[in-house]
Amino acid sequence: MLKHRGFPGRLPGTDFQFVIRRANPKGVTKLIARERFKDRSPADRRADAAFLAALLDHFGEEPFERGNLDAGRLSWLFGREVVPAEQPFDPESYEALLKVDLRKAEAAFPEVFGGDE
Repeated sequence: MLKHRGFPGRLPGTDFQFVIRRANPKGVTKLIARERFKDRSPADRRADAAFLAALLDHFGEEPFERGNLDAGRLSWLFGREVVPAEQPFDPESYEALLKVDLRKAEAAFPEVFGGDE
């Protein structure tokens, strides 16, 4: 499992995790597209925005390996702002390639791009 050096471990001052320390010995957690409902807490939305900002700062629009990025946090963005960068895509692989869809990311999180909320 690739460890993304320099990537933030969590949202500062919270328990919202961005990376994992080691591979899961029971198997890789599958990436799924989680439904984001309008009534999600502001803290959850801030965590999503901070994670997306970290992805953009670290990788830009280039494809990146899933590696030690937290599956739970990725799943809140997966299928919308974060999409597979390869076909076929294995959602249960640490080596799977992903990329940020800038158009969808800016539409969903304008505050990350300097726009209004």
